[in-house]
Amino acid sequence: MSSRWPDEPETVDLLVFGAGAAGMTAALTGAFEGLKVLLCEKTDTVGGTTSTSGGTTWVPGTSQSVRDGVPDSIEDASQFLRSVVGPRGGDDLRAAFLASGPAVIDELEAKSEVRFVAAQAHPDYLGCHPGAAYGGRALVPTIFDGRQLGKDFDRVRPPRPEFMGLGGMMVGRAEIPALLSPLSSVSNFLTAMSVVLPYLLDRLTHKRGTRLLMGNALVGQLFLSLRQRKVPIRFGSPLRELVVEDGRVVGAVVDTPAGRRTVRARRGVVLATGGIAWNPELRTRTYPEGTRDLCLAPATNTGDGVSSALDVGGQLDDGHDSAGLWMPCSVMKRPGKPDAIWPHIILDRAKPGLIAVNSSGRRFVNESDSYHDFSMGMLRANAHTPSIPAWLICDASFVRDYGLGLILAGGRQLRRFKAAGYVAEGRTLRELAERIGVDAAGLERSVADHNRYAQTGVDEEFGRGASVMNRFNGDDGNEPNPCMRQIGPGPFYAVAVRPADLASSAGLKGDAFGRVLNDRNVPITGLYVCGNDMTSIFRGTYPGPGTTLGPAIVFGWRIAKHAAGRLD
Repeated sequence: MSSRWPDEPETVDLLVFGAGAAGMTAALTGAFEGLKVLLCEKTDTVGGTTSTSGGTTWVPGTSQSVRDGVPDSIEDASQFLRSVVGPRGGDDLRAAFLASGPAVIDELEAKSEVRFVAAQAHPDYLGCHPGAAYGGRALVPTIFDGRQLGKDFDRVRPPRPEFMGLGGMMVGRAEIPALLSPLSSVSNFLTAMSVVLPYLLDRLTHKRGTRLLMGNALVGQLFLSLRQRKVPIRFGSPLRELVVEDGRVVGAVVDTPAGRRTVRARRGVVLATGGIAWNPELRTRTYPEGTRDLCLAPATNTGDGVSSALDVGGQLDDGHDSAGLWMPCSVMKRPGKPDAIWPHIILDRAKPGLIAVNSSGRRFVNESDSYHDFSMGMLRANAHTPSIPAWLICDASFVRDYGLGLILAGGRQLRRFKAAGYVAEGRTLRELAERIGVDAAGLERSVADHNRYAQTGVDEEFGRGASVMNRFNGDDGNEPNPCMRQIGPGPFYAVAVRPADLASSAGLKGDAFGRVLNDRNVPITGLYVCGNDMTSIFRGTYPGPGTTLGPAIVFGWRIAKHAAGRLD
């Protein structure tokens, strides 16, 4: 089916806005059900936020977990979520998610190119709760060969440039040590060559490497599946407004390269446009001070779906515990170029020999907790002591062993990063404190306390290294606590971090079928929502890896099934 806009009016069964994981899943599932589907994408690429993500998808109780030797149970996951989310509400949505999840993954694997492997070891972020899993619950997309897309490979939004090597090479977490030290062993050399040589060949004919991992792999698999099902994708076609007749959403007005068009939808319109993201009015309305100017979503995600639904009576939910789902990020200014933004996910914060402090020079959080929980600690501390930005503090041996943000392990080009103002250096802690503007006595005391805890392996303030997830991301060769070792002697280094939203928790309120609810909690007929446009089913908590993508995919599937009359 042609993806060009026709001159005559158009009517479809399901009209989907947004070609991220949620929107593509809804469109693909609609095609499975024999619906006439049209997918409209604002930009000229597919993937949205999914393409820059890790691609991990949190879906409990799948057959894939059994197949891959790490069986998981929906009952355990339900117990886990009851403990994590508690009385915050949304029980019906989480029950629907858990009930449908395994069937969603099975159908995608049976009828499309989407393939997942259950992670052997990828712990839930809040492992102190009953029912938490160490492996099996987090699903990882398999590596995808972008050459299968032919010329449409360029339609896949690339990952963040900071996460690609050699100007366009995707690298897996397990491959990083070999690439940083390729000559240290035969195994490292072979691993490095198996990644680098194909990439160099790719660059003879492509703008970047065609070996896609993580979120890019998932996007490539979904995109290829849509092409195989001949689902039309209209690029450069943002949602302008919804069309309502007799209280029912019957279509939408779309701005297209061919001019403004109205498309009617017999079964419904699906909003999956990326959430609040860069919408200034909605960010000011829902996000706390200190978080409104830094966002990891594509700049084109401007809240089109949420705004359009609010215009026709949809209800905005504030996300309960948090309007955003956060990552602590450092930023390096680059004159004449976009800022380089580094999310501090796993490579440095959890490792031994680093602490985070606020303006008082004091620690305020368990540095090894998940990126969201670390950032929530920053926000809570900021309510009484300036803590945005916070500072990651370490010594030269830490930079050598683990790196620090944009500075890779080994301390390569450290002088360049100091000159750019990205990292501050001090021969002593007092000198470092003066350079970054934090209380020197507080910093000296924090490091002294930390060093005492590192000797015993017990963090008396924040319990660092006590959880399974903490230890998993630490250094298992460091004893007695894989997340703590003494800091010093100098020189000492500091990098500033701020919370940036990787996704919005606040969004449109929906029901278990993905229908948008009005302010009386009544579904708006013909209007569906999924992905980041929909408020998080976890009510502002962040239970584990992939807990944005899991619900996005599952509710995209549930919406299409409901629109097709297969789910009620």
